[in-house]
Amino acid sequence: MIAVDDEVECTTMRKLKNEHAGELRESSSKVVKLTLRVRCEDVEYDAEGATIRVKGQNKTECEEVKLNAYHTLEIGIGRAVKIEKTAWDSVDVGRLEEAADPSATADLAAVLIVDGLANVVLVGATQTIVKGKIEASMPRKRGMALMGYEKAETKFFSNVASVVERHVDFDRVKCLVIAGPGFTKDTFTDFLKLEAVRKNWKTLQTNFSRVIKAHASSAYVHSLSEVLENPTVRALISDTKAASEVKALDDFFEMLANDPARAFYGPAHVMAAHELNAIDKLLITDTVFRTRNVAQRKMWVRVTEEVTKSGGIVHIFSSAHASGEQLEQITGAAAILRFPLPDLADAELPAL
Repeated sequence: MIAVDDEVECTTMRKLKNEHAGELRESSSKVVKLTLRVRCEDVEYDAEGATIRVKGQNKTECEEVKLNAYHTLEIGIGRAVKIEKTAWDSVDVGRLEEAADPSATADLAAVLIVDGLANVVLVGATQTIVKGKIEASMPRKRGMALMGYEKAETKFFSNVASVVERHVDFDRVKCLVIAGPGFTKDTFTDFLKLEAVRKNWKTLQTNFSRVIKAHASSAYVHSLSEVLENPTVRALISDTKAASEVKALDDFFEMLANDPARAFYGPAHVMAAHELNAIDKLLITDTVFRTRNVAQRKMWVRVTEEVTKSGGIVHIFSSAHASGEQLEQITGAAAILRFPLPDLADAELPAL
C-alpha cells in the first residue's frame, strides 16, 4: 500500500551523536524515541520479521533530526502509522478495507513435508508467510542405520510439531493441511495425533478433524498451489480470497487451452479487450499498482473500476501468493472474455 512519494509518519528510534569535543566514547551517542514523517523513496517488506521498512527524507521539523535528512522507519505489527498520499484511489481504499477486515486473517495453515525438510506456512488473504523451515540430516532406512533413522525422524517430527503448536491458531485458520509427495505426510500426521495426546494439546485434539492430508510434489512453498487445488481443501476454504484466486487462475488456463480467443494475457491484449468492453474476469497482480510510473498505475486503476462498473469481476492477486507468482509468469495481467475475439487474439500489438 505504501508507495514512492507517500508521506509516512510513526514513532521510530534514532541514534544521535552528542556534540562533545574530544575522543569518541561509548557515551558519545544515544538512542532516542521520536515521531518522524518521511517522504518514501523505497519500501521493503520483511515477511519473516513481519515489518515494513520505509526509507526517505525527514519532513518533520525537530531539533534531533535535520529536515530532509535520510531516515528509515521500521513499522511492525501493532504500531500506529499515518500514511498520506496525494490521492487515494479505489485500489488503495479496497486494500485498506480488506486489511481492516477482522476476518482477513490466515485462511489455512500448511505443513509441506518430505524426509528431512518441512515448511510450516500460513496462507492469508494477502500473503503467504513461512513461519518455520525445519531441516534435518536423515540416515539411511536400511541395515544398522535403521535405528538411527527412527531416532532422527522422531526428533525431526518433534521439531516440526513444535512449530505447528507455536504458530497454528485453530480459532483463525479453517484447516491444517499436511502435504508432500510420499508417505512422510502420513507418518507425520499419525505422529502429530499422538503428540497432541502426549503433550495434552487440547486445541489440536479438539480440531483434528480439520487436519487434512494432501498431495504436493515437493516440500517447497511453490507447491502450495497444488494444495489449494485439492477438492477437500477447496471445499473448506471456498469463501476465502486465496481459494477464489486459485479458481480464477484455473478457469483462465482452462479457457486458454479450450477457447484461446476468450483468454487474453499481457497488458496490450488485456487493454485492447477492455476497450471493446469484452472483459468478464480481470486477473491482475498487485505489483502493477506498485509501479513508479504514475500514468500506468492510473491506467490500471481506471480499468479495474470500469470492469467492475460494467458487471465484470476483478481479482487482484497478491504477488506473495503462489497463484500471484504464477500470474506474474504470464506478465501479471490476464482476462477471461465475455465473447471470443479471434482477430485480436492473433494480432501483434505494440507494448504499452
